[in-house]
Amino acid sequence: MTKIGTLIFFCGKMGSGKSTKSKDFALENNAVLISEDEWLSILYPQQISSFDDYIKYSALLRPLIKSHVQKILLTNTNVVLDFPANTIKQRAWLKSISKEINAQHQLIYLDISDEQCLKQVAKRRLEQPERSAFDTEEMFYHVTKYFESPLESEELEIKVIAEKI
Repeated sequence: MTKIGTLIFFCGKMGSGKSTKSKDFALENNAVLISEDEWLSILYPQQISSFDDYIKYSALLRPLIKSHVQKILLTNTNVVLDFPANTIKQRAWLKSISKEINAQHQLIYLDISDEQCLKQVAKRRLEQPERSAFDTEEMFYHVTKYFESPLESEELEIKVIAEKI
């Protein structure tokens, strides 16, 4: 029987630490990390200036990413996707990547308060000035309107990391 890698993806509000945790997880588990932000900035430089642009261009990546990730998983290599899994629809697509090839998946849900997320967004804006147009409180609230916490009915393998209070 051929071994297949595991697909790991993250759910959490803007600023919850998805990118940071995905990098850490990939390093700790010797997994391939694929970052949506990295692919978008390389393939579509200077073309994403609004939330609608992001939606458009991220959708263009999906067929390529799906095929690429499935090929990697089939080599028995784990893959960490730094792609948002913040809506039921996004999670269904991510889950389908693994399900179509009978691979395991794990969703890591970063359950972090709005207040802490906003602190992280402000910090990131200072550390990465190139993101300052998007890393705003207004964008946080705009994006958060679409956020959907994972549901049991989605039949996901979930690990929750909750904010330490």
